[in-house]
Amino acid sequence: MDNRFATAFVIACVLSLISTIYMAASIGTDFWYEYRSPVQENSSDLNKSIWDEFISDEADEKTYNDALFRYNGTVGLWRRCITIPKNMHWYSPPERTESFDVVTKCVSFTLTEQFMEKFVDPGNHNSGIDLLRTYLWRCQFLLPFVSLGLMCFGALIGLCACICRSLYPTIATGILH
Repeated sequence: MDNRFATAFVIACVLSLISTIYMAASIGTDFWYEYRSPVQENSSDLNKSIWDEFISDEADEKTYNDALFRYNGTVGLWRRCITIPKNMHWYSPPERTESFDVVTKCVSFTLTEQFMEKFVDPGNHNSGIDLLRTYLWRCQFLLPFVSLGLMCFGALIGLCACICRSLYPTIATGILH
C-alpha cells in the first residue's frame, strides 16, 4: 500500500472522529439560546400561573417566550427551561434575602410542539405563518443527524481511498470535511 493513501485514510479517520465528537456534544447541548434578565421577586400567584402556562400542552410560542424572557429561560434542541423561585408560597412571598433560592424547571418539547407553526407576530394567529421560521424550527432536530451522516460518509470515502488506491476519493473526503 502506498504511504499517501494510508496517510489520507488516517487523516480522514481523525477528522471524522473529531467531527463526531463535536456533533455529539452539540446534540447533547442543553440550550441553543439563553435569555438573561433580572431574577424576579417571589410573587407567588404570578409564578404559579406562569409555570402552569409554561408546562401546559396548549402553550403557544408567545406564552413560553414570555416565560423564557421573564425567568432567565433557555431554549434547546430538545427542551425549554425557566428559572423560578424555589418556594412558591400561596400565602405570602418570603422576604428576599441574599441567598435567594431559585431552581431551574425544564419541559421537553413534544412532537406536536416540534412541528407547530410559527407566526409573524408570535401568539397572534391572524398575523400569518412565517414560513422560514416554521420550516427552520421543524428541521432543526434533523440537522445534527444529517451532519453526522455526512461525517460517516466521509469516513467511508476515506476507506475507499485506501482500498481503491485512487486519489479521487481522498479529494472527496477533504471536500466533505
